Amino acid sequence: MSLFKAASTVSLLTLVSRITGLARELLMASTFGASALTDAFNVAFRIPNLFRRLFAEGAFSQAFVPVLAATKARHGEAETRLLVDRVATLLAWALVATCVLGVAAAPVLVWAMAGGLRQAPGGFEAAVFMTRWMFPYIAFMSLVALSSGVLNTWKRYAVPAATPVLLNVAMIAAAGWGAPWFAARGIEPIYAMAAGVMAGGLLQLAVQVPALARLGMLPRFGLNWALVRAAWSDVATKNILKLMLPAMLGVSVAQISLLINTQIASHLTIGSVSWLTYADRLMEFPTALLGVALGVVLMPLLAAARAADDADQYSAMLDWGLRLVVLLTVPCAVALLTFSTPLVSVLYHYGAFSDRDVQQTTVALMGYGVGLLGLVAIKVLAPGYYASQDIRTPVKIAIVVLVITQLLNLVLVPLLQHAGLALAIGLGALINALWLLGGLLRRGSYRPAPGWARFGLQVVAASALLAVLLMWMAGHFDWLALRANGWRRIGLLALALAASGIVYFGALWAAGLKLRQLMRR
Repeated sequence: MSLFKAASTVSLLTLVSRITGLARELLMASTFGASALTDAFNVAFRIPNLFRRLFAEGAFSQAFVPVLAATKARHGEAETRLLVDRVATLLAWALVATCVLGVAAAPVLVWAMAGGLRQAPGGFEAAVFMTRWMFPYIAFMSLVALSSGVLNTWKRYAVPAATPVLLNVAMIAAAGWGAPWFAARGIEPIYAMAAGVMAGGLLQLAVQVPALARLGMLPRFGLNWALVRAAWSDVATKNILKLMLPAMLGVSVAQISLLINTQIASHLTIGSVSWLTYADRLMEFPTALLGVALGVVLMPLLAAARAADDADQYSAMLDWGLRLVVLLTVPCAVALLTFSTPLVSVLYHYGAFSDRDVQQTTVALMGYGVGLLGLVAIKVLAPGYYASQDIRTPVKIAIVVLVITQLLNLVLVPLLQHAGLALAIGLGALINALWLLGGLLRRGSYRPAPGWARFGLQVVAASALLAVLLMWMAGHFDWLALRANGWRRIGLLALALAASGIVYFGALWAAGLKLRQLMRR
């Protein structure tokens, strides 16, 4: 399977996930708006997600996938199957302990992440209650990450990419049917969303089972102490644990930044946590479609190229990934900076979501848009280090960028409030990406192919034309007033997006960029 075809498969399925995710956020915004209770839910949902990134797609995946790919390439499937069983055994026991401690320590976790929730009556208590109910979600998603690592290594990208749709479907059902059902019985409706999260986690894990069974890679968990000791003493398992330590530090740095930002937002105007969350969901659309899809595809292939000592293939894959990032991310960043009000209006401006909520979400989205290129590029550049089993360098960079981001917060938050938090994250991502790129260039792992200067000029020129079109569309129509005519507003957005695609890719074609040649691999 070509790189572009593999990335397209992941990207298309991720598109379905993000569309259902936007539908979920739209339904939540119109049902609950932005209030103390939505802040409480968002904080409660972030806590298991924080730990999920340690055990799941963060440190665990960064350490597990390169070792798994190398074991498969060097020792065959029988040895790889044994490795999966042993890793699954240790992971399962770690998750049981984590969930028990997390449920018990929920009040401390909520206080550490968002002590400012106490400024609204009942907000803190609601967050603690929902944290306890949602904490086992970590276990589901960590086992999903184990399954995804195996499936992606065998180039079975479809199931892992489609899995997040199930969480969105479960949460849509919770908002659409669960919340009214809870309200009719005198239960706070927002609690239905916690039930939806748990149902979604269980569904995501369930669909992995048949996919792994077809490969003959369904993990066998060791329940007795002898099997746990055997798993712990395995050389490959020890290598994963060794790699996880710096990776956990790196992921922890990112989560510490999230924790600090959530804590700051909880002390700002009520609704700030929700505005940032709504903007983040929209910003994740291009991040997931481009960065995550490319990262998922490139990681095992880069690891295999490194294991085979094929430096040319390794560099060529990085070059192709970075060109695709620039080609598709720059116009997305232009759209977030010039067309954010129409986007937020069409997607969220219904029901309880007010004009003020649109404005506050818009400025946060623009802050994220400044750093979109960096946020996506990191998803391609970091695997360049992980595939070489070098996790320490990205960690060191992340620590310094964390300090820089918080220094930016000191300046930007007093001026821009919650939008300052988003802008600081965006600027930090740009610094991180440039630093990672510089490291790969210095060590000679990445050698840019000829033609970057011309390619960059073509993208900038096409993006400039796109910016003119989007600024005109954003200013010519009153997108807030069009709330009364929702279908017309949706039609105008569809027209604007179609025209944007024609203008951007038409300009690239006129400038001589051969898209088909770039996509082929």
